[in-house]
Amino acid sequence: MALLSLLLGYLLGSIPSGYLAGRWCKGLDLRELGSGSTGATNVLRQVGKGPALVVFVIDVGKGAAAVVLASAITQGHTFGDWVEVMAGLTALTGHIWPVWLGFKGGKAVATGFGMFLGLAWPVGLACFGVFLATLSLSRMVSLSSVVGAISLPLLMAAGDGSNADLTVALLAMALVIWRHRSNLQRIMAGTEPRLGQKD
Repeated sequence: MALLSLLLGYLLGSIPSGYLAGRWCKGLDLRELGSGSTGATNVLRQVGKGPALVVFVIDVGKGAAAVVLASAITQGHTFGDWVEVMAGLTALTGHIWPVWLGFKGGKAVATGFGMFLGLAWPVGLACFGVFLATLSLSRMVSLSSVVGAISLPLLMAAGDGSNADLTVALLAMALVIWRHRSNLQRIMAGTEPRLGQKD
């Protein structure tokens, strides 16, 4: 049952929503444009607001669905909490390294948000609030994503999350920061595009 949960998590995460939006709406391969990411931010810059919103909702849903399905499959299992967080992590893995796209996908921010809505929705919403507050001040999605990721384990600890939830919060934070390392370099160099600008 645990292996099934992890497999389903990966397959859900690897649904290439951003790539499909680029192909279907404008005949583009997002992996060759802008940041090279198939996430909602690159969809916004290369395709438009409507498709980007749809991709964001789908990507959030992928992370939440992975956790909810794992919870249903492992109901009453001794290590159910750990299976849920591992299923969430495999969804992030699928989003970043989708088997369908040669293992080149997005940066896992929206899918990670969905995962934490499934695990601990108050923490997920609080983290999203940090993201929005940072975005309103900086107009940089990448910086907002990193600040939101850093706040995640702090919010989880303050919310009295389980050891499994706190562990996955730390791992998710590290993963998001690692995936944004080139953005952080551009932020320090003053060349990172702001919202409304193309890469």
